[in-house]
Amino acid sequence: MRDLDTARYVSLTTFKKDGSAVATPVWITGSEGSYVVTTGDTAGKTKRLRNNPAVRVQVCDLRGRVKPPAPIYTGEGEVRAEPESLAAAEEALATKYGWQFAATKLLDRVRTRLGRGTGQAVVAIHLTLRDG
Repeated sequence: MRDLDTARYVSLTTFKKDGSAVATPVWITGSEGSYVVTTGDTAGKTKRLRNNPAVRVQVCDLRGRVKPPAPIYTGEGEVRAEPESLAAAEEALATKYGWQFAATKLLDRVRTRLGRGTGQAVVAIHLTLRDG
């Protein structure tokens, strides 16, 4: 799982109620099978994880393109909204992504103030993964 430990982006696949897969490129941080991402509380991946915790993860590029033969990791995702969990996740992501993470947080605040953002609350998604 060393490739996940150093990846800039991963394709996080969650599953709809009918079982169809939806992949989304996300920032990730963590190591050795325990990872975290953040997203909005009403985002599609959040809704899907609340119904079905199964996930699939592969290293990808910014646009979500996976280069074969990138390993596929499977596991479970858990949505956590408590402040301590979210603070720890955001601190870890800020450490890894630095100015890019800070810039995204700033853009989200500006969009919300201008009435162009959705104003979603942020949640942490904790991933427990194993080799595929």
